[in-house]
Amino acid sequence: MAAMRYLNSKLAQQIDEELMSAAGAFSLDQLMELAGLACAQALATVYNKEKYPRVLVCCGPGNQGGDGLVAARHLGMFGYKPTIWMPKPGSKDIYKRLQQQCTNMRIPTLEPSQDTQSLRSALSSSDIILDAIFGFSFKPPVRAPFDAALPLIAKSGLPIVSVDVPSGWNVDEGKVDDIALDPDVLISLTAPKEGVRLFKGRHFLGGRFVPKLLEEKFQLNLPQYPGVSQIVELPRAEESSDSQKL
Repeated sequence: MAAMRYLNSKLAQQIDEELMSAAGAFSLDQLMELAGLACAQALATVYNKEKYPRVLVCCGPGNQGGDGLVAARHLGMFGYKPTIWMPKPGSKDIYKRLQQQCTNMRIPTLEPSQDTQSLRSALSSSDIILDAIFGFSFKPPVRAPFDAALPLIAKSGLPIVSVDVPSGWNVDEGKVDDIALDPDVLISLTAPKEGVRLFKGRHFLGGRFVPKLLEEKFQLNLPQYPGVSQIVELPRAEESSDSQKL
């Protein structure tokens, strides 16, 4: 089988747009739901709720944060106790609806603030972090309040599960900034991005929604998902050196 392809930021954006075009026929809600479910499943696969019940879900203001809100809801359904830190809530209707769905699950959301005190407090009473702050459209530098938040998260000593691209990483070049997070687990969505090629932790692929036509058009060569799972674990970086660049 041909090697799986890693996507640069331009191609990742193109595939996203095609998925939601008239031809792709997906809505943003659908893709977020499937992506967030995959993220929740990946976290639950590695960190069981008996030992790691309290999940701090850190959300950015864009689609990445939307994935985080969906994941928080599913984690609540799975029996975890998530708390949401979203200092700059997205203004679009979809984010408001996703947040209301979490509220309906009795999942607390910290009061939005430029101050990091509530984050400090939440970190001290959490067992694990789901990093859904920045996605593949992130462009440096890291701005407030996230510039102060990322070092706090990194120094917390808690396990970190990052969504798609670890927050602060360059999508094409990887970790080039000291402020960037260094997660234990990564859940790539649709297809892994070029910047995470050398990621050394446990790496999952999620978002089991890429249609055959799109996979063939972009020669993604995605691995087969096991059974009915929304995720598939990828070989560690040192185990795989033949993946192609696109």
